[in-house]
Amino acid sequence: MDKDSGKAFDTRLFKRLMAHTRPYRITFYVVALAATLISAFAVLTPILLREIIDGAIKMGDAGKLLWLTLAMLGVLLGQVVSQLAFNYYANWLGESVIKDIRVNLFSHMLGFRMKYFDNSSLGVLVTRAVADMQRIGEIFSQGFFVIVADLLKMLVAAVVMLVINWRLALLVFAILPVILYATRLFQKAMKVAFTEVREQVSGLNSFVQERITGMKIVQLFTREKIESGKFRAINEKHQNAWLKTVWYNSIFFPIAEIVSSIAVGLIVWYGGFQNISNLGKEEFGTIFAFIMLIDLLFRPLRQIADKFNTLQMGMVAANRVFKILDTQSSIEDNGTIVKDVIKGDIKFSEVRFGYLEEEEVLHGISFEVKAGETIAIVGATGAGKSTIVNLLSRFYEINSGSIFVDGIDIKEYRLASLRKRIAVVLQDVFLFADTIANNISLKDASISLSMIEEAAKQIGVDEFINSLSEGYQYNVKERGTMLSSGQRQLIAFLRAYVSNPSILILDEATSSIDTYSEQLIQNATEKIAEGRTSIIIAHRLATIKKADKILVMDAGKIVETGTHKELLQQGGYYSKLYEAQFMVDEVA
Repeated sequence: MDKDSGKAFDTRLFKRLMAHTRPYRITFYVVALAATLISAFAVLTPILLREIIDGAIKMGDAGKLLWLTLAMLGVLLGQVVSQLAFNYYANWLGESVIKDIRVNLFSHMLGFRMKYFDNSSLGVLVTRAVADMQRIGEIFSQGFFVIVADLLKMLVAAVVMLVINWRLALLVFAILPVILYATRLFQKAMKVAFTEVREQVSGLNSFVQERITGMKIVQLFTREKIESGKFRAINEKHQNAWLKTVWYNSIFFPIAEIVSSIAVGLIVWYGGFQNISNLGKEEFGTIFAFIMLIDLLFRPLRQIADKFNTLQMGMVAANRVFKILDTQSSIEDNGTIVKDVIKGDIKFSEVRFGYLEEEEVLHGISFEVKAGETIAIVGATGAGKSTIVNLLSRFYEINSGSIFVDGIDIKEYRLASLRKRIAVVLQDVFLFADTIANNISLKDASISLSMIEEAAKQIGVDEFINSLSEGYQYNVKERGTMLSSGQRQLIAFLRAYVSNPSILILDEATSSIDTYSEQLIQNATEKIAEGRTSIIIAHRLATIKKADKILVMDAGKIVETGTHKELLQQGGYYSKLYEAQFMVDEVA
């Protein structure tokens, strides 16, 4: 939980939030007017009741009684219409504001460099974009405007009390500090309780998400009973946290009702005593009016602590969301060069890079790839192979050195222009919960279904797709779970092919798949790589024998360069890797 989220009302933050209501200022004014009218109509009702009793019924004036009754009916209708307008437009305003902020937040996150996502929790980012947004919306629908309307109602009621009968008003005001003190204690207790609730909800969500994601491991190692016990313990903590809020409500609201009833009792007693003892005369209409005004004064006060909690949670959520919006973690896109065609010449010159400042991963890497060449990069895990791919696509900024494409520093290209000419096929293929066709085209309007079908035929994967129940309209579900790893790889190859890239990168694209899929992928690779600059990163050296050049990496440095035959003849690092992978199989 954010430690700087303790303020119930941060003026600077609130002004920033209110700035998002500017496009909807007419609606804002409608809500403000409705809040004012609610307060006015609420106070008019007891005033009219007083006149009905003292000015019409007591005087036997039937005409005045009819007129005042119709006026009260009009006030009640006005109150209903004002309340309806307030509820609808306050919620509409809140939803419109969070819609705009959510769009801004998502657009902002789309531009973040990969380093930001490496260091951020996926669950937290989803919470910011969904749950926290609803909390912000509640500032308008259940927080700020409701508090303002209630405070206005209380103020008007207090003023009317003083105008009608200052002695009775002072009697009511004498009771007011008791409920004010109780409200303050309730607010403090609820703030602590809701803090604990948020922590327990977060813990519960994290536990459930982790176990559902890792359900295969849970069942494989027969951990069901243990995990069930853990869940019961976490769920009990969650229940106890909520029960605290229930307990505080159970204490506060009866106390508030008692205090309100005491105030009514004092008014009735004092007014009645004045009439009985002839010390003064309090009109019955005034006493009835005060009973209603007490409700207008005390009832909003009973609810206001809850509204402040809503306001506070909304401000906490707004603070968290604005922190992300204020985060400057985007790759600088100051380049001006836009090219529809890139030949594919690549050059790394003394490139140094580390994901962490104190831990350098690449130590002065230099190599060149000519347009149309296929090079392979091999080495042990952690040697820095995939890092080269990330840097070429500008997912990360290098510490020093330069990277050139067609003789131009990649920083000089517009980011979208550079990435559009590069296609990457990763080992862990990500597919959206959508059709195969949409996962291939990524809903690019320029890529038609006929283009996809033709491309599938060219690289030899159309038979596999047509074997599915709905062909290209087959829904692969979340992360492509309906397909095997080999099938997902084939979809990724087709996705890369239809994008017509100038540079193709295969990052461990043939690992962890069956022999049949590997043969299809080998055929697809040859077709896709034809006439294009290709970079193949692989552990399985059989896939890179035909490469024009092989770079052998170890601990962030290029230790050997050459063709497959040349490297075997050198008897160095590559030769040892090859022997370790293939000599046993060849003997067998």
